[in-house]
Amino acid sequence: MAGVNKVILLGNLGADPEVKYLEGDNVVANLRLATTESYKDRNGNRVDQTEWHDLELWGGQAKIAEQYLKKGMQIYVEGKIKSDTWQDDQGQNRKRTKIRVLSFTMLGSKQENPGQESSGMGAPASQSRPNPAPAATGGGNQGPDLSPDTEDDDLPF
Repeated sequence: MAGVNKVILLGNLGADPEVKYLEGDNVVANLRLATTESYKDRNGNRVDQTEWHDLELWGGQAKIAEQYLKKGMQIYVEGKIKSDTWQDDQGQNRKRTKIRVLSFTMLGSKQENPGQESSGMGAPASQSRPNPAPAATGGGNQGPDLSPDTEDDDLPF
């Protein structure tokens, strides 16, 4: 039987993306994402528990991340768990777990996402209503969603 390696996260970026351009037009972006869960303890006090996740994006997604993502923005991520192992300078075995992002969507309004200055990834700025935040998927070379608007509403999704 085949296994499943799927991760879904919704959280806020802890810093701007760190983007590296590698040989052969390869691009990688590394992000830190905070997810926070809240619950009440026995005494009725609210407790927030934050987990930090290391995200890795490649190719076109990395370029989109570099252009649009900024610290504090909320994003929805789908990906898979990836572990790297290596030996450090002292000969100790090290292991790091990160999320290899397969797709992500920026959430929130344009005002909440200050890094998003245009109305979309190359979409005309003269559209009657602003596009939702661009979504990036595994293909990398995704163009803007230019489908016609059917309704005008204030829903963020």
